Amino acid sequence: MARRKAQTKSRIILFNVVYEDGGLSSNRKVSSDLLDDKFGEDPEDLARVAIEDQDRVVAERSGMAKSKIKSITRIN
Repeated sequence: MARRKAQTKSRIILFNVVYEDGGLSSNRKVSSDLLDDKFGEDPEDLARVAIEDQDRVVAERSGMAKSKIKSITRIN
């Protein structure tokens, strides 16, 4: 029998996002790998950057940009 490779567990962290125009986006997924705080940064700031990147990609594809993020709340 062949040995199985060790599986890396990349968890998904969920966030609710409120935009400046009053829009709400629930259960936004961010990989826990992106929230690594080895440089002392706040995980919510890292999540904001990841979600802004997701929004930018969607805006490029759809041609419709989201407004700026007002707040981010982690879902437990």
